[in-house]
Amino acid sequence: MPLTLSVLDLAPIAPGQSAADALATTVRMAQAAEQAGYERVWYAEHHNMPTIASSATSVLIAHVAAHTSTIRVGAGGIMLPNHSPLTIAEQFGTLNALHPGRIDLGLGRAPGGDQAMLRALRRTPADSDAFPADVQELRDYLAGASRIPGVQSTPHAASAADAPPLFILGSSLFGAQLAAALGLPYAFASHFAPAALHEAVAVYRDTFKPSDALAEPYVIAGVSVVAAQDGDVAREAFATSRRTRVRGLIQRGPMPREYSDDEIDAFLASPGGAQIADMARYSAVGTPAEVREYLEAFAAEARADELITVHAAQDADVREDSLRLTAAATRAA
Repeated sequence: MPLTLSVLDLAPIAPGQSAADALATTVRMAQAAEQAGYERVWYAEHHNMPTIASSATSVLIAHVAAHTSTIRVGAGGIMLPNHSPLTIAEQFGTLNALHPGRIDLGLGRAPGGDQAMLRALRRTPADSDAFPADVQELRDYLAGASRIPGVQSTPHAASAADAPPLFILGSSLFGAQLAAALGLPYAFASHFAPAALHEAVAVYRDTFKPSDALAEPYVIAGVSVVAAQDGDVAREAFATSRRTRVRGLIQRGPMPREYSDDEIDAFLASPGGAQIADMARYSAVGTPAEVREYLEAFAAEARADELITVHAAQDADVREDSLRLTAAATRAA
């Protein structure tokens, strides 16, 4: 049986690109994913990050959905502590009215940025404590069943069955426990936070309580991918992309400097760089056959019903090739 594959697109702004360039590429990638048969394409809320163009996530979803026709489009995810449940219900109720049956709403508890960003959003770390209650309030708004007398989001669905499906996102046991308790699908961020994958999936599956939304547990696991006809091209594209991410992490501070490729590689191989290097533990890189073999093994190991792929090359053409080659290879399995 072919793997169910989706795409998480971070709308990256590559060196020398503008945000407009990145957003145009994002539309192109979604159209390619639709043509290639991916299940869904998601965008993540990030703030105060100059290389990621998906900060206004709901706006981007609306734009991509208007430029595609069949693929599901959604958030992977909205960082709910940054918003009131009513605001997100209104946004996604509108998206669902415009594109019925195609909108997903993944919800995360992390702020999606640093402390300065929280202050700019007029939020505090304590807002995350209300996440479970906020999820339930949001769920009810979307289905036209408000928990607050006299308040209802507009537009909203006629029933829970017509509302955008909710997904709980996480990288720890907290999200797994919440998704299981609420009977919602669970998406684990193993593409950048692999450590708790197996334990979290086990907790979710073992404690899952069926709901009107979902009768049985459903797990989505994240994985980085670079596929190319030439495996060496794929490996070099992956290495280049990883070096860029690492530079962004270590160049912060009052006196940033430029690091050479050799310095970045040495850092990743050192004890001090081990944690950052481990973020890419789950990565499928190589020829289409190599990528297919890795993804099949990873899905079985992670006990995942679906894989959400992050095509990690910086170059847009390489990323699109990776997306298409991966889909073709897994369909041919």
